[in-house]
Amino acid sequence: MKKQVINLVQKAVSIVDLNFASRMRLMKRPRRINVYDGMDYIRFSSLELCAFEIYDRNIPGSVAELGVYKGEFAERISAAFPDRTFYLFDTFTGFDTRDITVDQQDKLSTGEQDFSDTSVPAVLKRINHAGNCVVKQGFFPETATDVDDTFVFVSIDTDLYQPIYEGLTFFYPRLQKGGSIFVHDYNNDGYKGAKKAVRDFCSEFGVGFFPLSDCTGSAVITK
Repeated sequence: MKKQVINLVQKAVSIVDLNFASRMRLMKRPRRINVYDGMDYIRFSSLELCAFEIYDRNIPGSVAELGVYKGEFAERISAAFPDRTFYLFDTFTGFDTRDITVDQQDKLSTGEQDFSDTSVPAVLKRINHAGNCVVKQGFFPETATDVDDTFVFVSIDTDLYQPIYEGLTFFYPRLQKGGSIFVHDYNNDGYKGAKKAVRDFCSEFGVGFFPLSDCTGSAVITK
């Protein structure tokens, strides 16, 4: 029932987003990605604006997504950063039981949603610049132990507390000045671990963040 309600809300929001987006076309600003194809104009257009800033300021660094699922947002990250190395971190088999256990013990979520209906080939097929992708399949942060790189944009969309906290712990020290981290589901009451992970990390390390008014509410961390 909760998932159905979320889907209905997202559809309603998408109608508002698309009406607003149609007016934004009058600004004649060139597009890096298609921000109108989907139900989350605010999230997509915010990604695009980050990319504009990063390229205008010539900020170096790779990009990454932790929590890829079917690659809907990864497709747009790749389009926004067509010449950057793009790391894709995911089990590609759904939630890991170790992460589910943490959420259940702290009553943050049930961890019951199934995200196993995906695969690496299916994700890469929808990415135009798949040659830039480095697939890191498995349990995070174990899959990041051999990564020696800096990042300019990172999306974290793993829903559960532990991988979000571990993702921030790994990526923030490696984030270039002027870079951004988007953490999805910050205001999603179905996954309370997202908000807790962001607040715990930011409080522990003295880092600021701000919320987006996109579907399920992302938190944005910059450096």
